Amino acid sequence: MPAADHLDLLADPVAKALVPGLRVAEIDPGLADTAAFCARYGVALEDSANCVIVAGKRGGETRYAAVMVLATDRADVNGVIRKWLDVRKVSFAPQAEAVALTGMEYGGITPLGLPEGWPVLVDENVTNRSFLVIGSGVRRSKLAISGADLVAATRGETLVLTL
Repeated sequence: MPAADHLDLLADPVAKALVPGLRVAEIDPGLADTAAFCARYGVALEDSANCVIVAGKRGGETRYAAVMVLATDRADVNGVIRKWLDVRKVSFAPQAEAVALTGMEYGGITPLGLPEGWPVLVDENVTNRSFLVIGSGVRRSKLAISGADLVAATRGETLVLTL
């Protein structure tokens, strides 16, 4: 369904960051985790992308980024992403911190509607998908978008991020 017609299925920050053509589908929130969602709804893992929030410190400042990789891939957090953020150590942001800072539910965090200034790093494999399922900011729905539209909507930077 058009996401613009179903704002109740989106986290508030995501609803404020809508882009044309974005579609949303209501799902069972108990099946929001990628593997369970794909198995139940018949979506191939390679058509699903995960958004993880990473954090690293440099000079007392915490630097955050959203990282988008296909569900079939693993992000090179300690290599490419650490170097891109220019920090000594990078890790996944703690759950409570990611939820509080994004205004989204854990398991539904998406790169649309993130805090101003957070970079979105998109693995090149994500950009090649014409159909992609991502989070909606809440666990009870998913968004559909192409990889290219995702990069454009988030002003994401395309990199080789996977191991």
